[in-house]
Amino acid sequence: MPKGKGPQGKRITLKVAKNAVRVAFNGRRRLDLSKMGIATFPKCILELADVEELDLSRNMLRKIPNIIEKFQNLMWLDLHSNQLDELPAAIGTLKNLTYLNLCNNKLTTKGLPEELTLLRNLRTLNLGLNCLESIPTTLGTLRELIELGLFDNSLTLIPKSVKKLPKLERLNVKRNPLPEFEKEDEPIDTVKRIESLYLVEKKDLCNSCLEMCQGERDDLHKLEDATPGPSNSPSFPSLTTPNSTAMDNQEQWRIK
Repeated sequence: MPKGKGPQGKRITLKVAKNAVRVAFNGRRRLDLSKMGIATFPKCILELADVEELDLSRNMLRKIPNIIEKFQNLMWLDLHSNQLDELPAAIGTLKNLTYLNLCNNKLTTKGLPEELTLLRNLRTLNLGLNCLESIPTTLGTLRELIELGLFDNSLTLIPKSVKKLPKLERLNVKRNPLPEFEKEDEPIDTVKRIESLYLVEKKDLCNSCLEMCQGERDDLHKLEDATPGPSNSPSFPSLTTPNSTAMDNQEQWRIK
């Protein structure tokens, strides 16, 4: 079996990691180890713990160790499309984080530590495509949140404390068994109904009444011929799928 292959995943050396450091468009240094076949958090990258951005997405990671706390400069952390079922308590020490992508993992409600609420500068949090049955009400303390992705989970309730976050602009809760979405809205009846109907012949109507009836009939015909216009529903692509070109080599996010 070739070295570095097998059930443990690919072995990342410090040299490989150093070559994976890039300068992002915003001037920050990003350590990009996405799509590397990594199954175990590479301890060698602690030598590069001063980077501002870390991308470990689209690997086979099952655990993030507490040594993640060494990355105190991190503002951007992407862990989407791994096999994570829990987060370490040390995630709460990354006080500079503004972006955290945990989409498409196996996170459960128990796997979200209370320390997650210590990330008071967080602006984007993506928890979509996981195994969450509920959301801690304490997430309502993340008062800087602008984007929150909760789609494709098993949520039956969104806490009021989360809904009322003061800066929240984009909340994606699609494809959850939420009661408010189970019953479809009844179609709007655009035709006024009447309790009594009186039939008369044209000759019995005065000119003004005849013109009024003909006008209303024409309006009704126009309404019947009208076709629905395009949907005005907002679209939030950054919370629909992970925030990178994640469809590469993946036919679908999850096979349930």
